[in-house]
Amino acid sequence: MDDRELASAQAQVIGLLMEVIKKMQANSDLDAEYLQLATGARDPGRMEAILGERRSNAEQIEKILSELGA
Repeated sequence: MDDRELASAQAQVIGLLMEVIKKMQANSDLDAEYLQLATGARDPGRMEAILGERRSNAEQIEKILSELGA
């Protein structure tokens, strides 16, 4: 592997890791919103939407991490 291929591979890995970080941050933000809803004015529809978004983010994180392991 030459230097250009190595740099390209590193850039791809960094890009994938940045995507994982964004999804994990999104889940953290969703957690905070969910807790506010759970302890205050409940909005069951929004709470269910948050859980769906969290599941989707987790699935995307799993997919990205499996790509890194391939």
